[in-house]
Amino acid sequence: MWIRQIHRWLSMAFTLAVIANIVALTLQVQANWIGLLAFVPLIPLLATGLYLFALPYVGRRSGASSEARS
Repeated sequence: MWIRQIHRWLSMAFTLAVIANIVALTLQVQANWIGLLAFVPLIPLLATGLYLFALPYVGRRSGASSEARS
């Protein structure tokens, strides 16, 4: 499933952005864009995560309604 693959790649990008932020904080680099860098993959990561979370519940509901009709 391509949504799951996108979610995995976004999680890796988010992890790298958080690591870069931690490194910048320990080196005391004054670059605010590094702190905001983690938000770039976080928003689509949230969207794909919510979709993947809801997927089993939506599938179960549509499957149950089609069985009731039979």
